[in-house]
Formats: sequence, C-alpha cells, structure tokens
Amino acid sequence: MVKKYSVVLCIALFCGLFVLCTTNRQIAARTQEVYDHLKTFSDALAIIQNNYVDEIDIKNAIYNAIKGMTASLDPHSAFMPPDLYREMQVETKGSFGGIGIEIIVKDEVLTVVAPIEDTPAFHAGIKTGDKIIKINDEPTKNMTLFDAVKKMRGKPGTAVKLTIVREGVKEPRTLSIVRDIIKIKSVKHKVLEDAFGYIRIAQFQESTAEDFSKAWKDITAHISSPRGLVLDLRSNPGGLLDQAVKIADWFLDAGLIVYTEGRTENQKMQFYAHPDNEIIACPVVVLVNSGSASAAEIVAGALQDYDKAIIVGTQTFGKGTVQTIFPLSDGSGLRITTAKYYTPHHRSIQEKGISPDIVVEDADNRTATGKKSKQFREKDLINHFKGTETAEPDNETGEVFYEQRPGERHVAEDKQLQSALTVLRNWETFKKSLGKQ
Repeated sequence: MVKKYSVVLCIALFCGLFVLCTTNRQIAARTQEVYDHLKTFSDALAIIQNNYVDEIDIKNAIYNAIKGMTASLDPHSAFMPPDLYREMQVETKGSFGGIGIEIIVKDEVLTVVAPIEDTPAFHAGIKTGDKIIKINDEPTKNMTLFDAVKKMRGKPGTAVKLTIVREGVKEPRTLSIVRDIIKIKSVKHKVLEDAFGYIRIAQFQESTAEDFSKAWKDITAHISSPRGLVLDLRSNPGGLLDQAVKIADWFLDAGLIVYTEGRTENQKMQFYAHPDNEIIACPVVVLVNSGSASAAEIVAGALQDYDKAIIVGTQTFGKGTVQTIFPLSDGSGLRITTAKYYTPHHRSIQEKGISPDIVVEDADNRTATGKKSKQFREKDLINHFKGTETAEPDNETGEVFYEQRPGERHVAEDKQLQSALTVLRNWETFKKSLGKQ
C-alpha cells in the first residue's frame, strides 16, 4: 500500500514538474518572440536614422511609432506626450483652457459628441454630430484625437478656427471660437415645484461625489421630504469610475454596483454598495441620451437593474470599457483599455448602451431639413470592442413620448425634464405599467 502511494506521489510530482517546465518554455518562447520583434524595430529605426535624406528627430520617431501602435488597438487607447498627459491630469480636476467640446474620431473624421454647456463652443452653435474637417485650416483627416485636442486648446483669449460639416447643410461652415478657461461644474442642482429635487451631473470628476452630497443636503434643507428626484446624466461623457460608484451608492442599501473583467487579476474588480451609507429613498428618474457614456451608464445601469429608478430619454452611447493611465519615465503616458465592465445583472453595455424605460426623443436629432439624423455611438467607432453579452435591445425606434432640445433650458421648455416630472407625479402608475417592483 505504501509503495502504491509512493508511485502515485511520484507521478503527481512528475506531472507538476512537466507542467512547470512546459509553462517556463512557453514564457521563454514568448519573451524571445518579443525580443525578435524589438530587434526588427530597432533595425528599422537605425536604417532610417543613418540613411534617410534628412536627419530625423529620434524622440518624435519613437513617439509616432507608439502612437501608431496604440491607434491599432481600440478607439479609447492612445499615447499621450508629456504636454497632453499634463493636460489630461488637469482636466480630471475640472478646469482647463480651451473651447469646451467633447469629440471622438468616427470614420477617420473628428466628430462632436457634445458641446459642454456654457462654454465658447456651446455659445458658438457647435452641435452634436458636427464633423470637424479642419482646425486652423489644417485638414483633420487621420488626425489623432489627442493631436486635435492639443490644437483646440490654448491660451484663453486666443481664437481657433473650426471648419465643420453638418448633416442637412450643403456647405461647410467656418467658425472662429475664442478660447476661455473651461471650468466644468460637475454638479448642478435646484429645487423644482411640487417638492421635487433636480441634480445634474455633467461629468464624473474628483469632486463629484462630494459635490453631489452637498447638492442633496441643500435640496433636503429646502424640502424636508422630497417627493422625488430627477438625476440628469444627459450628455455626460463619463469620467472617474470610483466617483460613479459613489454616486450609485447613494441609491442602493446593498448589493453589487458594477464589476470589471480584464486579463490580469488586478483588473478583475467588484464594487458593492455600503449598507451603512445615507440612502436616497424617494422616487428617482434618471435622464439619459446618446451622449451619456461610460461612468454615466454605470450609474444608470445599476439603478435600472435594481429597479431603483425609471430611465427616461434615448439610448445611451454604449461604452462598456475601462481605461487605465500608465505614466512613462519621460513624463508621457499611455491610456489603454484594460477591462470591460458589467452591470449587477451581468449586462455588458458595450455597443448596446442602456435602453430607457420611456423613450423621449431629442429634437436636435433632426437635420436642417427636419429629417431624423442618425445618432452615432460606440458601435460606430472603428476598432471598437464587440459586446460580449446581449444587453437591452436598441430602443431608438420606440414610441416617442416627448421631444427635447439639449442644453440647459427653462424647466417649462425642457420636455424631457417635464416627462420626468410626469413620471414622478404618477410614480406608482408608471412603475406598475413598466413591471417594476
């Protein structure tokens, strides 16, 4: 019997050693493959450096190579030279010099996601879907997103020329926009009639959770028992993941808020609500549109999964990936996609977005001729990740409840907000008709 166990133990040890040796050989083979490709790169760089007709700038050559490498990944991965990396760090704090515009690259053309409220771009008439074909007379075709941002930002008081093409308008239009200090106020709030509260989150920044807390306390100071709250996430492009989690925590007394899945263990994270936190227990309506992305979708998705809110508006952008910033030794940085996030009910929002419970059309979704314009989203971007789960069906063609022009407007003119208030006034009826608990 002892001999039998000894044989089994020897076999197990041999198998373990075999697996270990095989794994080590695989790692060594991959390492050698990397070195072989790096040698090809260094050889090419040396040939160009020694034989090109003009002397080249080595740093720029390497920077451009890294830009090309990240450009082949996905729309949200990019290389940031030191100056852009510094600007990115400033932007998360909510203040920078520029014109106030959110852009992406679609079909190799810079396209406006949304102008930021009360900024030079907003007041100049820039609209969602505008295509920027020139910046200061320089064509933008094949221009990287970060290069475009660098050209549009600058010293306050100076002007930048944008040539735009708009659907339904025959001729391109050139606008001269004077730069200003862009101070993005993350949270705005007010008390509405009939004891309703309103909180708008424009972007998730370092101070968003703290500002939200102050806003809610101010609302409850004026209304001891609010009948309901409108949480406005329209045209919110996202931002910091931890801030989105803290906002969702205000509405949940327990349970998973969001989880991420990546290749490495440190990218597999789960974020839960804290049962000892203060909870907003009144009825809640969340307003969303095609410009609501990433962190905004995390909040909307979590509240929708737990039936803690009714979602009103149009289909969201559909960005279900997480980006991590890696600083490099020379002050530059890499922004690369490291994980995908999922809602508490295991929905991937990538490509699909959040489907509103009640569709409220944007009037600005129409061209100059009155036709409904196509709203671009994550699924329209080159090299975007495919959704790994089936999310909510695209509800763009659903019943139109109201029409709304985006931007901060008087409450009476904001039909989406009026829709939200209608839902809050008839909360039990809407919950029952939508099959919510």
